[in-house]
Amino acid sequence: MSAARPIVKIANADWEFDEIHRLNHQTFAEEIPQHDRGASRRLVDQFHPDNTYVVAIHDRRIAGMLAVRSTRPFSLDRKLPDLDAHLPAGRDICELRLLAVDPAHRSSALLPALLAEAWRHIVERGHDLAVISAYMRQLKLYAHLGFEPFGPAVGSRPDVMFQPMMLTLERFAPRAPRLFRRERTGEAPVGRFLPGPVTVHDDVRRAFAREPRSHRSAGFLEELSRAQELLRDLTGARHAEVLLGSGTLANDVVAGQLSLELTRGLILVNGEFGERLVDHARRAGLRFDAIERSWGEPFDLKEVSARLVDVPRPDWLWFVHSETSTGVLNDLDGLRGVCRQAGVRLCVDAISSLGTTSVHLGDVYFASGTSGKGLGAYPGLALVFHNHDVRPAPARVPRLLDLGLYAGDEVPFTHSSNLVSALVTALDRIDLPRRTVEMAGHALWLRRRLECLGFDVVGRAAEPAPGVVTVRLPSEISSIDVAMELERLGCEIGAFSGYLRERNWIQIALMVGDISRATLSKLSILLLEAADRVRSRHAAQATDRHIG
Repeated sequence: MSAARPIVKIANADWEFDEIHRLNHQTFAEEIPQHDRGASRRLVDQFHPDNTYVVAIHDRRIAGMLAVRSTRPFSLDRKLPDLDAHLPAGRDICELRLLAVDPAHRSSALLPALLAEAWRHIVERGHDLAVISAYMRQLKLYAHLGFEPFGPAVGSRPDVMFQPMMLTLERFAPRAPRLFRRERTGEAPVGRFLPGPVTVHDDVRRAFAREPRSHRSAGFLEELSRAQELLRDLTGARHAEVLLGSGTLANDVVAGQLSLELTRGLILVNGEFGERLVDHARRAGLRFDAIERSWGEPFDLKEVSARLVDVPRPDWLWFVHSETSTGVLNDLDGLRGVCRQAGVRLCVDAISSLGTTSVHLGDVYFASGTSGKGLGAYPGLALVFHNHDVRPAPARVPRLLDLGLYAGDEVPFTHSSNLVSALVTALDRIDLPRRTVEMAGHALWLRRRLECLGFDVVGRAAEPAPGVVTVRLPSEISSIDVAMELERLGCEIGAFSGYLRERNWIQIALMVGDISRATLSKLSILLLEAADRVRSRHAAQATDRHIG
């Protein structure tokens, strides 16, 4: 026998399928008498057209195989008609079948290699539960892999019986590194899942790399005008001002404008960035009240509506549309309605919702945004939207915060042509209807997956924000340690902001451009592995302290 290592792959060649039929007959007709022997010594599986075969090839022979099947009914459906009654609800199920290894290779590492490749295939297709009919004589092997028995034994012959077993993603993921002895150092990183800076498209990079231009030049003024036009088209706002600065600056500008009116307002708080609006308002000397809810809890529109007509009656309401800290999307349309009915002017922090969901700003008083995050450009530009004329207020607000200067006929201060060029390119690329549907679908899928895996997703009772998913970790697992472990595994998530550290939360942002379901599936598994490693490490440290 050759000493060359077998090649493990997904079967796709005619000769490989012929070899599969040979090994199928050898295993399930000759060795395990599940089927009658045939003169051709070839056995074609009844579900062959639907099977994906993971095979190990050695000297142009199939030394081992495992079939993965996603199409219902499974073979186990026929043996166990009430199959779903035995399985946890809400799962994406596949069936594993025809696990066979040639006797000459059963003492090698071929089986772990087969399972590792099947595992990658299953993960990429988003499955989180596998079922199998385990040969009764191999139950210890399946139990070692993490399979759990369910239901009665099945089979058409008393001497060849099979035990239905299932394997959940959360049970198998922590075992996978040890079983497969995987080395991740050569694997490509899974990606960055941070709320900013986001991954930008190559076209945006090229636009940013252009030679800088003066903010007084005709070329820059034309590009700035184009950026404003695209922002107006995106939001429906009459005016869109582009300032050099962050989203924080945009909110300071809004607070500065509200300070000119000497009116009273109402601020809604159900997360970190709602609390920051309160801080903006205090620093600007605004008079206001607040409705505060627990982080992640939705607002009650009836309560808000009642407060808008109560004494002292507010003149404006300010809230965060997409509360990044909790992954909650607050009800813009609902709040728009109650404000319109009460004659109250609406102000919106749309920093994390622009580009991640539909945001109509055509009737708001002020709204803030930023060039990064969902718009897919570089951070560094503050955006302020309004639907009424504003004038400079030289005696009332600092020059940098004076929105009236930006709304005038010329650019008031030095600007960045590079950032504006990048923003225009990013805005030109946005296909918002497609992006919002995809992003919302990805976020919903990831939330459900993480909940199935036992993670506590923040804001379950509220409308989920499409751009971010926040997870509350148990106290025995450090969020910082999990994030650092994930980084070693090739994946960056949010965990280091003060409000996340204080609550032992982690955050997965989906504002990173094109994301595949396979990537999110890998991310969920890496998160399981990282949490398991951190839990094990903490337990070992606690044991050492106890012994010491």
